[in-house]
Amino acid sequence: MSLYIDDAQRHQIQQQRASWRWRSEWPTWLLIVAVYGGWFATALNARSMGLPLAISILAVLSCLYLSLQHELLHGHPTRFPLCNALLGVAPLAVWFPYAVYRESHLRHHNDTRLTDPDLDPESYFVSAEHWRGAGAVVRFLLVCRNTFFGRMVLGPWFSIVKAIVSAFAQIARGNGRIAGAWALHLVLLGLLATWLQRRCGISPALFIFGVGYPALALSAIRSFQEHRAADHVAERTVINEASWAWRFLFLNNNFHAVHHDLPSVPWYALASVYHEHRDAYRVRNGGFIVRGYQEWLVRHGLQPVAPALHPLHARAADHMAQVQAGSAGSAPLGDAAQPV
Repeated sequence: MSLYIDDAQRHQIQQQRASWRWRSEWPTWLLIVAVYGGWFATALNARSMGLPLAISILAVLSCLYLSLQHELLHGHPTRFPLCNALLGVAPLAVWFPYAVYRESHLRHHNDTRLTDPDLDPESYFVSAEHWRGAGAVVRFLLVCRNTFFGRMVLGPWFSIVKAIVSAFAQIARGNGRIAGAWALHLVLLGLLATWLQRRCGISPALFIFGVGYPALALSAIRSFQEHRAADHVAERTVINEASWAWRFLFLNNNFHAVHHDLPSVPWYALASVYHEHRDAYRVRNGGFIVRGYQEWLVRHGLQPVAPALHPLHARAADHMAQVQAGSAGSAPLGDAAQPV
């Protein structure tokens, strides 16, 4: 339970925990049936529907499936991680093994490390070391990635490359669990891609780049500025008062400050928890409120929402440069300053 909640909020959550809806988790079970049923029904009818329409629906359902995987790794609808993993292991969204996503995302929930590129696996900032080592083209792409359109177009590519590089590095270090997760994922992905081609007329390339990539692009809308670099931990996480369609697609994860505050609260209870304590959350997160995703689109469609280089890393780099410049300036005559 969060350390930040007051007695009224604690009482409300305890009441909801005792309700049949929360104990049975029937909304999540219904969601699982709907997502899997809708996905495979669409695939099976792709020829009669027409591939453009079918692929578009599959991309949206795969994005919803990513949101469902997020619920599964947080302990819904069961308290048994293995059971939840079986419900989320199918590669409907193509790119990432469920087990790898689970491990990475739970590390992200260490709020004291949010946005730090060296410690937060979901940070969209880079460290000073990374920035110095990047060439002009990569720097330009990193800046573009922090625009709304750039996040949708380039964000998935950066995430995919990062995941693959991380997988090779961990496997090279002998991490058998990660190797097993990727092996299982690739086998299931191969089986699913083969079935889609033979039974549904959807080629592997169309599945990967017509369904999987757009699903990540849609998901990138939610995560565009979920977190900002702020000195106070509670002020790093956003509340996005999005419309009902976006809230459903992202399973209320737009109320992100509530989710980080109370990660065990299921998706269908987040909205009520937020609205009951709206003013308190607004104060707690320093007014970090967005009135729907269209606000980001209008303000940051082509304008970066934040620098690519993390502000704390930038300050540290500036401080180091000043120290080194001071050392060089005060070096005795005849002594050479150390090169940077």
